[in-house]
Amino acid sequence: MEACLQRAKQDDSIFLVESTTNQVDQYGGYSGMKPADFVRFVNAVAEKVGFNKKMIMLGGDHLGPYKWRKLTSGEAMIHSRILVEEYVKAGFQKIHLDASMYCADDQGDRRKPLSDEIVASRAVALCRVAENTWKKNSTNLPPPLYVIGSEVPLPGGAQEEENLIHPTNPEDLNRTLDITRQSFQSAGLSHAWERVIGVVVQPGVEYGDETVYQYNRERAKSLNNQIKRTDNLVFEAHSTDYQNEVSLKELVEDHYCILKVGPWLTFAYREALFALEAIEIELMQAGNKSLSNLRGVLDQVMVEEPAHWKDYYAGTAEQQSFKRKYSFSDRSRYYWPQVKLISARDLLFKNLRKHQIPLSLLSQYMPKEYDEVIRGTLVNDPGELTKHHIRAIAGIYSRACGLSGY
Repeated sequence: MEACLQRAKQDDSIFLVESTTNQVDQYGGYSGMKPADFVRFVNAVAEKVGFNKKMIMLGGDHLGPYKWRKLTSGEAMIHSRILVEEYVKAGFQKIHLDASMYCADDQGDRRKPLSDEIVASRAVALCRVAENTWKKNSTNLPPPLYVIGSEVPLPGGAQEEENLIHPTNPEDLNRTLDITRQSFQSAGLSHAWERVIGVVVQPGVEYGDETVYQYNRERAKSLNNQIKRTDNLVFEAHSTDYQNEVSLKELVEDHYCILKVGPWLTFAYREALFALEAIEIELMQAGNKSLSNLRGVLDQVMVEEPAHWKDYYAGTAEQQSFKRKYSFSDRSRYYWPQVKLISARDLLFKNLRKHQIPLSLLSQYMPKEYDEVIRGTLVNDPGELTKHHIRAIAGIYSRACGLSGY
């Protein structure tokens, strides 16, 4: 968060940050934060880096029944209404209405998407809650902006390797837009439909444990042509992590104006810490009892608490061990806030500050950061090196979106 705010400050751009229903909800989510807590958290980090809070836009991602999909639709929607209410009340302005998942009592072939009519009716119900909540609580803010639709697979990234990720069928997109528009209008929410700014589609990009499916604009050409016929709407692309810069620029040119990135940033954080630990071992010698043992601690806590990775990392024990460290899905991101890992990271930084990082080792293990250090644009400090490594990824998106030339 701090690294990305620094990048947005450098670019003098809006900082769009979103939380999902899994991370932040009315009960605390896996982050332990309710929507108002998340707002305070973001504002505190912004204050730390001197970022203008008025340039922050907060978004709620996949707001709907996903977390409660094992309940009946009636029960799930009760929770979903409260969820949306709490998000809007806390000041979130970009709301992704996503009711695309089956609930326990929904009928139909679950290998196929839930019907557009059901999805639209539930999205309308959630939109009504958002509109009423804004009128009662947030009139000092502009009215909410909405995003509809959902990518395939569901939140969390691809769990199975496929030869190709197929772009959304243009006919399916048109049907979704038509039915959703009609549902909004029939419910007396035409004014809210005017603030539907984006639709989530699958442009054919995804990532798995070891695979990245790069964007191929020719395969998505017929889909891309559809958005030009729709006023006031752009595409929102999820799972754009690990795309090369050319692909990201092409996505923007093809009207994917909202590019979601998450695991690539935490992957970069992990990558930087592993590189710094390699430097630590070289400086202090393997076997030294004062070493941080950061990798060992990470694997220990993941093995002790496998809930966040067990269903995602298939294979033998050796393959799972490799994925816990190096998978593009980066399920390790759920564990860094734990006390044991924070202590290991702090010890790593303390050791490197005490012994100082030689430029030769910095060149060996963190060549991007080495270039900046010798140019005098980056301090040779483990914390600053780590944030720079993350900012480098944010910079790829910044340039692809035309926010920065460097």
